Amino acid sequence: MTSVAWTTEVDRDLCMGSGMCAGMASDLYALDDEDRARPVRERIAPDERALDAADSCPAAAILVRDGGRAIGPRP
Repeated sequence: MTSVAWTTEVDRDLCMGSGMCAGMASDLYALDDEDRARPVRERIAPDERALDAADSCPAAAILVRDGGRAIGPRP
């Protein structure tokens, strides 16, 4: 994990709108008008909370990348 910036995305087809990600990191994830999660911004500074949110997502809808390498959710 050496990049200056990570990217994060939410697969809206998988998202079930539990809100766990927004509850864990409201500055990184938010629920939209359809109660689906979305990243507040796509590029973020490296932040363990993004990985924690990806790990905790009950639908495995959050992906965090460091460059081209997927780093979250963690195995």
